[in-house]
Amino acid sequence: MYRGRSVTVVVPAYNEEETIGAVVADFVQNELCDEVLVVDNNCKDRTAEIAREHGARVISESKPGYGSALLAGMRAATGEYIVLTEADGSFKSADLIKLIAYLEDAGLVVGTRTTRQMVQQAANMGWMLRWGNVAMAKYLEVCWYLSQEPRFTDVGCTYRALTRETFEKIEGSLTAAGPSFSPEMMCEALMKGCRCVEVPINYWPRLGGESKHSETFWKVAKTAWGMFKIITRKRIRGR
Repeated sequence: MYRGRSVTVVVPAYNEEETIGAVVADFVQNELCDEVLVVDNNCKDRTAEIAREHGARVISESKPGYGSALLAGMRAATGEYIVLTEADGSFKSADLIKLIAYLEDAGLVVGTRTTRQMVQQAANMGWMLRWGNVAMAKYLEVCWYLSQEPRFTDVGCTYRALTRETFEKIEGSLTAAGPSFSPEMMCEALMKGCRCVEVPINYWPRLGGESKHSETFWKVAKTAWGMFKIITRKRIRGR
């Protein structure tokens, strides 16, 4: 609970049994968090079972994809403030206060992993991924500069928070099932006139496994192309 407002942390998960227990435990113990909601996105391992053992509420989403899981989680969340994070341990609950504190002044607060001093040793943020996110963020920024003058340096950071009011405004326009869901949220929030801000957060090494979107050059390129297309489409077509 933060100043009388309940907080739900949504964790999308696909075969994350190696890390999910530690992630859930970290957020459950944070006094600001009222609910940890894990979205079982067709897991074939013990992810759901382990998440429940550590205090999470678990729901299932059969439509595959990162975006599909996040959307299902936000729809099922009970909190007035909704926080999104990863199941791999690369984000910690200690940074939760940074995000939700700004929700008193903004509808969407996005974390950035591109502040070099806050990227921890061995974290998955090489120069290509870092500057690719910066470039795409600046492209998104330019697209809405005249109307909103946003300031972004990262479009792919999952760790972010939004009010329920913001979610209700953008829910019907969210279509991306994959990693393009992250910039799509930002585009839709700007298009709906929501105030959006970005804050630097710590980015830690994964507790286990590999990234499903950025472990190879070709996956990074595919993800970047998808993000570019959705930002362009939203700006030109408005949908």
